[in-house]
Amino acid sequence: MADQGKIEELFNKLSSEAEAGGYHLNPDKDFTKELVNGLLVNEERYGYPACPCRLASGNKAADLDIICPCDYRDPDLTDYGACYCALYVSDEVLAGRKKLASIPERRLAIEPQAGLKEKSAILPEKLAFPVWRCKVCGYLCAREQPPEVCPICKAKKERFEKFF
Repeated sequence: MADQGKIEELFNKLSSEAEAGGYHLNPDKDFTKELVNGLLVNEERYGYPACPCRLASGNKAADLDIICPCDYRDPDLTDYGACYCALYVSDEVLAGRKKLASIPERRLAIEPQAGLKEKSAILPEKLAFPVWRCKVCGYLCAREQPPEVCPICKAKKERFEKFF
């Protein structure tokens, strides 16, 4: 178990960032702080905050999709009203108009994305900069390198993929 001060600090940081980005943490503070504790434990164990409800491999490159906020958060919020571990919830859940229910694991069901060669066939011959996509929230930016931190969801640089 992580130090209560660290749990409170990360809880407040996540809550502030979530609200600033249009997201909401689960209103059950005790439950949410247990998840935050899990993120801290995984950060200490692996060096990155893997989803506390999934098995991380310890290989950051293999686990990029489950580093919180995970790649599946937004589709889960849309389809089920919460992410897989229920750290993040939708407006409907927050307002009590929708009840939380079991959420199926998407991780194994995701198909590999089409290659960049297929995507580039629809683009102009030459772009001034590559286009980077945040795999967590879908944010797009055109620049030499991806941003250090996504301005929308706060995911780190390694969570971006070259889109075009």
